[in-house]
Amino acid sequence: RGFWSMITQKMFLSSVMKSPKPLVHLFIQTLRCMLVSLFSALVYWTAGACKDASASPSDAKAHANKVQNVTTPTSVNYHFTRKCNYKCGFCFHTAKTSFVLPLEEAKRGLRLLMEAGMEKINFSGGEPFLHDKGEFLGKLVQFCKEDLQLPSVSIVSNGSMIKEKWFQKYGDFLDILAISCDSFDEETNQLIGRTQGRKSHLDNLYKIRNWCQDYKVAFKINSVINTFNIDEDMTEHINQLNPVRWKVFQCLLIDGENAGEEALREAERFVISDQQFEEFLDRHSGVSCLVPESNEKMRNSYLILDEYMRFLDCREGRKDPSKSILDVGVQQAILFSGFDEKMFLMRGGKYTWSKADMKLDW
Repeated sequence: RGFWSMITQKMFLSSVMKSPKPLVHLFIQTLRCMLVSLFSALVYWTAGACKDASASPSDAKAHANKVQNVTTPTSVNYHFTRKCNYKCGFCFHTAKTSFVLPLEEAKRGLRLLMEAGMEKINFSGGEPFLHDKGEFLGKLVQFCKEDLQLPSVSIVSNGSMIKEKWFQKYGDFLDILAISCDSFDEETNQLIGRTQGRKSHLDNLYKIRNWCQDYKVAFKINSVINTFNIDEDMTEHINQLNPVRWKVFQCLLIDGENAGEEALREAERFVISDQQFEEFLDRHSGVSCLVPESNEKMRNSYLILDEYMRFLDCREGRKDPSKSILDVGVQQAILFSGFDEKMFLMRGGKYTWSKADMKLDW
């Protein structure tokens, strides 16, 4: 085989030397193909460059956000249940489903959030102590503090389902407990719906305040200002209870929750004007722990996870859910949260939220 290959090569070289035209023709064809390929690549690159150059700044920014998500879920509010034993007329997270994630799935989602930069988790509802008599909540609280080692773990509750034995079992793992109280008049609480049967909401409030003191949990109060309590002066009671923070919210309408045809509540009759809200704040200007939140500050400045661990976007006056972080991850889901990080910081969303750093006099 090698012999005949050598003979064939000698014959080819001999023919080329006699008539070099075929070789020149081959060279010209090869060079032409190379030039055509180079020209095509140049045209393609130029078109792409021009397209990028003509893109608007907003398109460029959107592309940058897709490439790198700049939002960190520093503080997250996880509404793991919508069920509640109260019927507050202005409630903006109503019992539209009874779904609650399995415990291990909830833990998996919380770990994803921690890995994405979460420092503070707040458990809310519905009423978070209602499901499994507070055991589900307690296990999540312990997991976040003991396993994830989050700087801050907090709860918002109406207080009606809390027992002292819960503090005995889980109090060490909880930084802040916020109790919702909109009035220091029992009849007003009845009108609002902040009650269950004949139980005294205010008696529970003071009892829980004492438990927080005994078990070293920072105590906080949340109040929604509406048409039924707008003229009330709460200064004396707030000073007596001495919470670390008194969050004062302006009643907010959310379509599909407390307003609109598909809503379970009709909160229009609870709504107050911006001026009325400012007058309430002026009346309580001497309360040092007061933290006011108008509709403007509140609407988009919270990272809210629903019972399926979907971020809820409130920018259009309703709650539009993202895909679940359990399915697409935190970075992808948070792009659809509508979160206003600047407003979060402006309203004082970042504060001393670990009880270890509060230096409280227990």
